[in-house]
Amino acid sequence: MGADPPTRLQPVNAFTFAFILALGLNAALQLWLSGRQVRHVQANRTKVPEAFRERIPLHSHQRAADYTVDRTRLGMVEVAWSALVLFAWTLGGGLDLLGAAWEHAALTPLWGGAALVMSVIVVSGFLELPLDIWRTFVIEQRHGYNRTRPSVFAADRMKQLLLFLVVGLPTAWVLLWLMRSTGQAWWVYAWAFWTGFGILALWVYPAFIAPLFNRFTPLADESLRRRLTALIERCGFHASGILVMDGSRRSSHGNAYFTGLGRHKRIVFFDTLLESLTPEQIEAVLAHELGHFKLRHIQKRLLSSTLISFGGFALLGWLASQSWFYTGLGVSRASDAMALILFLLVAPVFGFYFKPVFSHYSRKHEFEADEFASQQAAPQALVEALIKLYRENGSALSRDPIYSRVHDSHPPGPVRIARLASKMSG
Repeated sequence: MGADPPTRLQPVNAFTFAFILALGLNAALQLWLSGRQVRHVQANRTKVPEAFRERIPLHSHQRAADYTVDRTRLGMVEVAWSALVLFAWTLGGGLDLLGAAWEHAALTPLWGGAALVMSVIVVSGFLELPLDIWRTFVIEQRHGYNRTRPSVFAADRMKQLLLFLVVGLPTAWVLLWLMRSTGQAWWVYAWAFWTGFGILALWVYPAFIAPLFNRFTPLADESLRRRLTALIERCGFHASGILVMDGSRRSSHGNAYFTGLGRHKRIVFFDTLLESLTPEQIEAVLAHELGHFKLRHIQKRLLSSTLISFGGFALLGWLASQSWFYTGLGVSRASDAMALILFLLVAPVFGFYFKPVFSHYSRKHEFEADEFASQQAAPQALVEALIKLYRENGSALSRDPIYSRVHDSHPPGPVRIARLASKMSG
């Protein structure tokens, strides 16, 4: 594309009405799903599911239900707020006003466009900040999970902002330069750059970015380390270390994950998880995570995201040359920066309808990883670990089936436990 100066366009067109319909339907559907979830959780609040009845007391079940209801209701506010903000940016004239302001800045077209892209993302982040504060210091605090001090919260947000500016501004500049300088097939080069950037970020994150926010130390328990190392070697996994992260600095929730690429992969346990589980249960949790590696789930997800981004850039390459794309979204000036911003803002509205497919395959991978873990560690230990994590993380055991099919990346607790129990009985 590469139009300079930005081209003034005609008023709104039919795409405006299509966008309003899509945005309204998206918000209505998400609110309907969340309402179902709230009603289902409240209706099952007084009874622990049978699979958990002997292990989770009623008061813990009710605490998880109340926590889930509060989080879901906040999610409903976020849906409505996000729709209003998106409307304000587009048909409300926000992008036009901000674009006009940057046009008067003493910047080259490329740096002005990069600044426009970054400023929209930064302002959007600030608009979401009150909800983030409410989530952390009201909901998480009310239910006993928050350990984040206001000073830590503020420091985290400042670090995120600075990191975003340091990395994001040159990244936006490169994308806009490719759009401007590489001809009609610019989107292929932009996709290749974006893919390479994502792979580099996976390599850089554990060594340089994650330590800015958390402290990582080698697993000190020698007996546990030997046990986990034996499992890792048995599964043919290569890791540069088993690390413990100070997750308790911000929350009482527990978790474990892999990070990094190649031989620089790291296994990370939250300190809260190590405190709550026995060595046998920790081994079972690690076996589940190793299942994702052994069954190539990570590679499959990287491949699918790469293919999706290829389709996304191809679509952007076409839309950037269509005047109705801009006018339909309330923008009177066509430019590379505006095309990129509009696509980033609007794509999630239409992408939401593919979420059930992604959630389905994610749940399928979780079942497969459980199957693998039951072969490498004691299935009973994995069951007990999951039950502890459900209880201590406040995960609702009763979930609306339709809401779950759309939103849940992990299978519902009772279904997951039932499958593992069948392995033990078999």
